[in-house]
Amino acid sequence: MTTPDHQSPVPDASRPESKDRVYRSPAGMAGGALLLALVAWLGIDALVSGEGRTPWLALAAMILIAPLVGAYTLRPAVYANEDRLRIRNPLRVIVLPWASVASLRSGYSNEVIDTSGAKYQLWAVPVSLRARKKAARQQAKSAGAGGGGRGPTPVSDPSRPQTDQIMDDLRELAAAKGDKGAAEGAQGEVSVRWAYEVLGPVAAGAVLLVILLAVG
Repeated sequence: MTTPDHQSPVPDASRPESKDRVYRSPAGMAGGALLLALVAWLGIDALVSGEGRTPWLALAAMILIAPLVGAYTLRPAVYANEDRLRIRNPLRVIVLPWASVASLRSGYSNEVIDTSGAKYQLWAVPVSLRARKKAARQQAKSAGAGGGGRGPTPVSDPSRPQTDQIMDDLRELAAAKGDKGAAEGAQGEVSVRWAYEVLGPVAAGAVLLVILLAVG
């Protein structure tokens, strides 16, 4: 759980806490697992077989690189429930009560915009232009086969890219829970926290690497 930078209203103990919907990128997680396996393989080989400063350099590089790879591939996730939207990006965690969400926008990236105009990217819900083009071709083909009179593609159409369907789900939640008369749990201010659990090891690895290189 994140620690908000701003004090938020105390949740109503009589109302059961709603379960989070969790959205992640399967492709990003698979790619991250492969990259981490490669880093581990090369690093351990250098630790075991290296001579002189090589094992120490390999250790420093692993401490620096592994957290960054994990942060940008395995870490990103979006959690949504009846009260708020929590975005876990590589280096920050953003918590937005639904009343603070102004809109969710899809372009070259998927973003949430709060009522102050601040924008936050959803790293866990990446845009696939290739998937959009494929869905557009399928829609055009279906429209042509049906005589061109089918109208716009329904939101629930399975041919839509998965990330677009996720954004639709989040927009439905925002529309239902984001009005000013929403439950107390959906009220409050946006909080942003830096991911020190990632930045700490990265800084330690960078310092160790610089020292080793400087010592020569």
